[in-house]
Amino acid sequence: MGTARYEQRRSEIETYFDRTAAAAWSALTSTDPVGRIRQTVRAGRDRMRQTLLDCLPADLSGMRLLDAGCGTGALAVEAARRGANVVAIDLSPTLVELARERLPSDIDGATIEFRVGDMSAPDLGRFDYAVAMDSLIHYDTTDAVSAVARIAERVDRGIVFTFAPWNPLLGVMHAAGRAFPRANRAPSIVPVAERALWKALDEHPDLRDWSRGRSERIKSGFYTSQACELRHR
Repeated sequence: MGTARYEQRRSEIETYFDRTAAAAWSALTSTDPVGRIRQTVRAGRDRMRQTLLDCLPADLSGMRLLDAGCGTGALAVEAARRGANVVAIDLSPTLVELARERLPSDIDGATIEFRVGDMSAPDLGRFDYAVAMDSLIHYDTTDAVSAVARIAERVDRGIVFTFAPWNPLLGVMHAAGRAFPRANRAPSIVPVAERALWKALDEHPDLRDWSRGRSERIKSGFYTSQACELRHR
C-alpha cells in the first residue's frame, strides 16, 4: 500500500483521531458553541470545504466520488446532494460512526457508503472524482504525493486535495513538537514547501497524465490550508 514510514504515520493518525481527539473533533465539526480559536478553525474548514466543492461539477449525477479522509462526513453529504454516489472513508471508526449518525434526513443513505480504512486502498474501485480535505496534511511531501498517485490510479476525471503550506510559524511549531517524547505527541501537521510539492507532483511517474488546475489558500485565524486541483488529461 505505502512505505513503512507512511504506514507508521497512518497508525499514529488513526490512534489520535479515534481516541485522543475524537471528542474535540466531534465538537469542532458540529454546530455547538466552541471557543474563539476553534471558531476560526471551523470557519476556515467551512471555506475550504466549499472551495474544494467548487472544483467539482455542480451536477454530479451518475458519478462516483471518493471522500478520502471523510471525518464526520460534511463534504460527503454535500457531494451526495449534487447527485454523486460517494464512498466516504476514514481511518477512525469513531468519526465514521459519527458521520453515519449525523446523516441528514434529506440524504438517501444508499448514496453514501461509509467505510473505515485507508483512502488509497485499491479495493475501493474506480471514481470520477476524489477529494482529500486536510487528510494528507499529516504526511511529508514524499508520502503525500505517493498517496495522491495511488488514488489517481483509480480516478478518471479530477482530484482535489489540500496541503499545509509552509510558513515560519508553522515551521517553528512543527520543529517544537519534535522535542516532546513520541508517546506524548499528536500527529502534527507537516508543513510543505509549495514549490517542492509542485515539483514532486510534476515529476512523479504515475502522475504524467495529470495537469495542475486551480490552487487557493484559505487562512482563518489558526487555520491555514491550501487547495490543489489535478485534472486528468
